[in-house]
Amino acid sequence: MTTKTVGAGDTITLHYKGTLTDGSEFDNSYEREEPMTVTMGHGQLIPGFETEVEGMEKGETKTFTLASKDAYGDWFPDRKTTMTRDVFPDDLELNEGTKVPLRAPDGNTFVATVTEASETDVTFDLNHPMAGKDLTFEVNIINID
Repeated sequence: MTTKTVGAGDTITLHYKGTLTDGSEFDNSYEREEPMTVTMGHGQLIPGFETEVEGMEKGETKTFTLASKDAYGDWFPDRKTTMTRDVFPDDLELNEGTKVPLRAPDGNTFVATVTEASETDVTFDLNHPMAGKDLTFEVNIINID
């Protein structure tokens, strides 16, 4: 009997725990009691993550580390923008470190982080919050369809 392994086009359900190089945890589906279900090859996982889970079997657990380039990419200091404060609702807190959803010209929404705020302007870091970070994942494949 052949054991099914994760491959392109499969819908998989998995649990994962993600940590940074200093050991701090940034995400944990076990604690939320919410496994993730995705279809392989549909861009639902970061590329390095998808590469690592390909070939895993149902019930298998694997730990791997992704370099930033294989996760959310490198961090670029020039990926920033400054906007006037008046384009935001008056009651929106725009302090350094605040994460704010912004809409790109193509209509996609992404999260930007406030790096500076004055009474008239707000400067945002447009890098993904996990850009430039190596990520370690512990993954358990619950099901393969």
